[in-house]
Amino acid sequence: QVQLVESGGGLVQPGGSLRLSCAASGNAFSFYDMAWYRKAPGKQREFVAVIRSTGSTNYADSVKGRFTISRDNAKNTVYLQMNSLKPEDTAVYYCKAVISQYDYWGQGTQVTVSS
Repeated sequence: QVQLVESGGGLVQPGGSLRLSCAASGNAFSFYDMAWYRKAPGKQREFVAVIRSTGSTNYADSVKGRFTISRDNAKNTVYLQMNSLKPEDTAVYYCKAVISQYDYWGQGTQVTVSS
């Protein structure tokens, strides 16, 4: 069983930045593929970004060029740096670990972009 704890959400003005963190339990973090998803009110949960154990990354078109996913294997942590935030980025952001075809989810952290 892997536990994931997100942090770093909050209220930010349009154009601002936030950095989300997701700390994972376990001693094999470097082998996990890690991803961020988000769910806005009234919408389905959607993919945001992934960073694989190899270090390769992919992004949703809606965040490409604005968000950056990274990981620190020594700290068992994955990050999502979010710049140039827009009101449409408002959502609960969830961290996901993919381990041997099983998915593990965090509890989510709220990001609100509003003036």
